[in-house]
Amino acid sequence: MMKHVTFMGAAAIAIAAAAPVQAQDATVAKRVDRLEKEMRAVQRQVFPGGAPAFFEGEIAPDSTVGERAKGTTPVADLTARVDALEAQLQTLTGQTEQNSFQLRELEKQFAAYKIEMEKRFAPATGTETVATPASLPIATAPKPTPAAATPAPTPAAAAPTKKPAATPAAATKPDAARLALVKKVEIPSSGNETKDAYDYGYRLWEAKLYPEAQAQLKQVVTKWPTSSTASYAQNLLGRAYLDEGKPSLAAVAFYSNYKDRPSGPRAPHSLMYMGVALDKLGRKADACKAFRELDEVYGAKAPQDVRTDAAAAKAKAGC
Repeated sequence: MMKHVTFMGAAAIAIAAAAPVQAQDATVAKRVDRLEKEMRAVQRQVFPGGAPAFFEGEIAPDSTVGERAKGTTPVADLTARVDALEAQLQTLTGQTEQNSFQLRELEKQFAAYKIEMEKRFAPATGTETVATPASLPIATAPKPTPAAATPAPTPAAAAPTKKPAATPAAATKPDAARLALVKKVEIPSSGNETKDAYDYGYRLWEAKLYPEAQAQLKQVVTKWPTSSTASYAQNLLGRAYLDEGKPSLAAVAFYSNYKDRPSGPRAPHSLMYMGVALDKLGRKADACKAFRELDEVYGAKAPQDVRTDAAAAKAKAGC
């Protein structure tokens, strides 16, 4: 009897000890199964749509929208960025082409405007230069030396030779008076030939001896065409014509200075005075073009006195 009881107790103990082991085996199996499924999920994430050999038959690659989107997000993002860059590049290319076209059109308009101005002034030059041939040589004779100033009126005195029997005394008196006025103008002698030549032309203009000043200033431009003094001389030549009441010749002189020496110190002044001369000729539209070109080419770089005078001239012309 005691032996039977002992055997039953041992069996109960063995069964009680085996139950936790079986439970533990089941838990381990579940964990291993879960780990295998997680590994397969990782494989699906790394190799979306991969070969079935990587998975068991009942486990197919997850084709849901969420999973597939996660797998292709970097590619989709890069594609979107490339598309955006291409769109921006197309926009910039279009803007560049438009700007280039507008620039070419402006250059064509400016070239056409220059050609038009040259054509308009070409006939005027021939007309008015012939009208005053005798007056110009009056100042052709003056040189940087005092002795050369006296023969100035001799070419003008040749005009009465057509009528020698008229009144020679009356013909010579105006020349003598003119010569006296020219002789009153002091000839500079600083030693700088270019400066002295221009200063002498300036003094003749200041004395309102416009024909003599014009001849002197022309000599300066002809002799030193590339110097900065030529810009001053050509501009003052235009002003001498303008003050003498010859706006057509003045416009030609101003335009030549601006066209030949656009970077010269008196180029902005000439462009402004060209507008003034054109306004005096009744060409208000052309005058306004000259004032607009002054603003476009020089703008704030133009001297303050030029901008002030241009504003007054534009208001007067009604631009």
